[in-house]
Order: sequence, then C-alpha cells, then structure tokens
Amino acid sequence: MKKIFNLILCIAVISALASSCDSLLKPESPSSYEAETVYSNYNLAEGTVFAITEAFCIDKSYRNRFLPWYGYNTDIEWYNTYNPGGDQGKSDIGIYDCRPDNGQLNEAEGCYTLMYTAIERANLAIEGLRQYGDVQNKEDMAYLLGEALTLRAMIYYDLCKAWGDVPARFEPVVSETIYLPKSSREVIFKQLLTDLDEAIGYLPYPGQTAQTRRTDRINKVFAEGLYARIALMASGYALRPEEGMVGQHDLGSIRLATDEQLQKSVLYPKALAHLKDAIAKGGCSLDSDYEGYWKRQSARANLNFDGETLFVIPFGENRGQWNNYFAVRTDAGTKYNTYTSARGGSAGPLPYLWWKFDERDVRRDVTCANYRWDNKTGGLIPTGIGSWYFGKYRFDWQGKPASSSDDGAKPVVMRYSDVLLMAAEIENELNGATSDAKDWLLQVRRRAFKGSEDAAEAYVNGLSSKEAFFNAIVDERALEFCGEFLRKADLIRWNMLKSKLDEAKTELRALRDHTGSYADLPEDIYYQYDETTESLTVYGFRAGETTRPKGNWEVSKNYYGKVTSDDGKDTGLYDARINGIYAHGDLMEWYMYWPIFANQITNSQNKLVNDYYYE
Repeated sequence: MKKIFNLILCIAVISALASSCDSLLKPESPSSYEAETVYSNYNLAEGTVFAITEAFCIDKSYRNRFLPWYGYNTDIEWYNTYNPGGDQGKSDIGIYDCRPDNGQLNEAEGCYTLMYTAIERANLAIEGLRQYGDVQNKEDMAYLLGEALTLRAMIYYDLCKAWGDVPARFEPVVSETIYLPKSSREVIFKQLLTDLDEAIGYLPYPGQTAQTRRTDRINKVFAEGLYARIALMASGYALRPEEGMVGQHDLGSIRLATDEQLQKSVLYPKALAHLKDAIAKGGCSLDSDYEGYWKRQSARANLNFDGETLFVIPFGENRGQWNNYFAVRTDAGTKYNTYTSARGGSAGPLPYLWWKFDERDVRRDVTCANYRWDNKTGGLIPTGIGSWYFGKYRFDWQGKPASSSDDGAKPVVMRYSDVLLMAAEIENELNGATSDAKDWLLQVRRRAFKGSEDAAEAYVNGLSSKEAFFNAIVDERALEFCGEFLRKADLIRWNMLKSKLDEAKTELRALRDHTGSYADLPEDIYYQYDETTESLTVYGFRAGETTRPKGNWEVSKNYYGKVTSDDGKDTGLYDARINGIYAHGDLMEWYMYWPIFANQITNSQNKLVNDYYYE
C-alpha cells in the first residue's frame, strides 16, 4: 500500500514539475490496474488528497513565500520595513513594485510553480476518483472528490488574486500540455464555480463526520463560502487585459468582466443561496470572546471544529512560518523566543487603525499591538508609531517559545464571520439593507461590542440606505479581518485600491502632525509593564491625556512626531515612508498583480508572457 501511494505521489510531483524541466518530458504513469487499486481504496485515495495539501508545506510554497508576501500594502495592513530596492526585494512587493526579477519571488521552484504542483496532484486525484471511486454510491469517496475539487478551487483563487490571468490546467499534464500560455481568468472562474457546485453536494457540514470535525479538512460551509469569494471576485472590478488580449503584452484596464455568466445578476443569487444554506444549516457560530478565539487558535494542537473556524492551512507542528512573519515582534533571548534572532513583526496594522476602532470595540486591542517583547528588559515595551503588530498572533499564546523559523501556526483561511459579512454584502446589493442583511452584520458587530450590544444594534439599525450599508460593510471588513489579508482582494473588486491607499496617506500625515481628528492627542506617551499579567498599559493614546500620570511610568518622548532615531536612521512616519506606501504614482493600480516571474517565463519555453506594464 505504501509503495502504491509513494508511486502516485511521485508521479504527481514529476508531472507538475515537468513544465520547468525538459528532462522530465516523458514521466512514466502507473498502469491502469495500479490507478484502479489506489482510487477504489479509501485509505489510498485519501493519501493522494493529502498530497495536495502537502505541497503547501514545501519550502518556498505557501509556507514561506505566498502567505508571507501576498496581501499588503492596503489601507489597514503594511510591510513594516521601508527599503525600496533593497532587502532582496521584500519592500518592493509591499509597495506594488514587484518586478519579474524580484529577489524574493523569482525562483525556479517558487510559490507559482509549487501551486501548480498542488494543482497537478489535485487533477490526478480528481481524475482517479471520478474513474474508480464510485462516488455516486460511496459517500466517503464522494467526500474525497469534493475535498479535491475544493482544494483545487482554493489554489486557483489564490493564483488569480495574486497574478490575475494564469494557465488553466484542469486535466493531468500530458506531453501536449506541458507548456501552456495564460488563459483568461474568466474561463478559470467559470470552471471553479462549476466545480464548487458539484463539490458542495458531496461535502458534509462541519462537525458531522470524522473528517469535518477537523478544521484542516474541507467541509460544506467552507466550500459554500469559497464559492461566494470567487463569485465576488469574478463579478467585481480588476485590472484585465482587453477582450481577447490575454498574454499579448496588453496594458489592460480596470473593468468588470464581460462574460454574461460572470455578472452580479447571475452570480450573486447563486452565491447568496449557498451562504444562506451555510447560515441556516451549517451549525456554525461566532465565538463569544474575540480575544479568546485568537488565543485558542494560537494553540497549535487545536484542530477541532469550534463553530467559527472553517478551514486552516494544515501545517505540521514544526512547519509553517506564519507567526515568524506576522506575530507580535519577539526579540531573541526573551522567554518566548529561544531562537537566534527576533521573530514576528514583518507586517502590521497601519498606525492610525487603532484610532478607527470605537472605544467599545473589543477587537481594537486584539488587532493593534504597539508593543514588542524586549530582550533587555525581558518584558513588553512600546514600539515606535511607525511599527504596529498584529495582536491576533502572539508567541506567548502558543504554549511554547519560538525556537526556529518554523512555528507550527496554522493560518485561518476562512472564518464564519466572513460568511456572515459576504451574505450581508450580497443581500444588500440585491435587495438593499433588508432585515436579513442587518441581522448578519449585527451578529458580527454584536460580538465586537460585547458589553455594549445596544451601541452595535443602534449602529446597524441606523443604516437605512443601500449606500450607507455598503460603506458599513467596507468598514466592518477592515476592522474584523485586519491581519488576515483579505483586504487587498476586497479593495480590488470594489475598485477602491488606490483611493483607499490615498486616504491612508492623508490619515498617516494627520496622525504624525496632530491635525484633523488627531489634533488633541498629546506629544508623549507613558507606559507601564505588569509582569504578573504580562500586559502593557499605555497612557497617551487618547485626546486629553497630556499630563504625566501618577506613579512609576516610563516615557516615550515625541512619540507621534519623531521621524529620526537616536542613531540618525529614518524611522516613524517620515514623508518618504508615507508617500512610499505605493510606487508608480497614478499608475500604481497597473501593478496590482504580481508579474509572472522571469524563471517561470524561461521555463515555459516563453509560452508565458507578462501583460500590463511589466514589459
């Protein structure tokens, strides 16, 4: 059995990598008997589906290339280092200046290639299960087919949100299809939506089976939510080559899809039907404690369905680098980091976001962390105004200290709150601010205002127009999902990417200069670290907190306006940092997607080319 599984996995890898290696043009395939043996046996067939997600964990795949680099800069999240042209191209990715030769992503076996490795494995599994799995009569085999279809759809969604148009591969590679040009994403979206319609019929709701009691396995509600995500992207705005010009070096334009099957009038009712089913029958609920949810999610062994988590990237206990990049910065030598260098803090909330939350919103202090674990004091100290961290992710919540660059954190791909807010957005678009739309938004808002639920209800009930409700959804998704990197795709489909980044520039200047809504903030902040509770209290984040409080407090002078550190380095909110939130000025939106990287173009025998301004 093990030998058969290893053979299938080996063939999947060889087939996927054939597109970049001439020596592998003629990989051997298993005999039909071997394929029948594998895909008619649940345990063996399940192994081929596990091979799909195993590709997420390979070096330079989701683990430490795609997940760490897709999703910013936005109006709520940014890369905390500003060094354009340096740091191996890391800053360039964040500021929309990611070129085909980018030093971080231009790799022969980089995330683009490895995502197609996963797709090839999915294609093999789907073909085998359809042919030999007897999915019409065996629920367990039907589940595996639904899982493989959904995983493939998720990977293609990620490819399209990062690169726009990519090759469409929905069959295992053969010699004639080793090298393919890009396809229109409209073709891909239609296939994914068809696949998910099929998969949803095979999948149980969360918690109903041994597989769906785990958040690292696919369930019906996640597939229904993914259908809605793809429908929103497919019917939304994006930079697209002109009709029939994909892969022709076309500059493109920001526009809606032209395909009649991808219009909101067609997709929104279908997506809403799936979301309503998820809400009514899925057995999901929001965790009553927002901070407690993220604490429990940080416990790396916790993979039981909890009502809210719909799917996580299934990294092993010593695999994955999510916290390595995104947790609150933790210096080496502290009790929560025994590694040789600092962990966390690569990206964080934009500095003004803390002030965008209502004082009563419990998400604020969980989302926006202006502190780090300091190796000199051993405790928490404030960071400068220019570097905030995602408080949702903390090594001190994990249960054991960081000891390598891999931390075992399992990034959440989708939460139930996203299902509720997508349903509210689509319902509002179709029918206005109905009672259903308000109820779905209110469920999220009520949890956020725990202890002040009346304020949440008054806010939602006051949204009387379609426009006001839509604007509330735009704001709510920012506050609910900061640090989960949904925002960039949202802003693109709403055609708000540049306008929201320009608003961010205005807010950052106002915060630094104490103008507008920040005019009454003090100059300095004071702070105390409580060793017993391992918490930091800051005085000076609110208007009127201008005099030193009584007691033993440390001070950070000129906290908001300081732009040069004691060693002469630019820090804080200096002009180049603010203006550099994106490159290319008025043309920045023509760089909303990553280019096809030089290695992939070369290894495709030049079948792949870049559109937009990359040529």
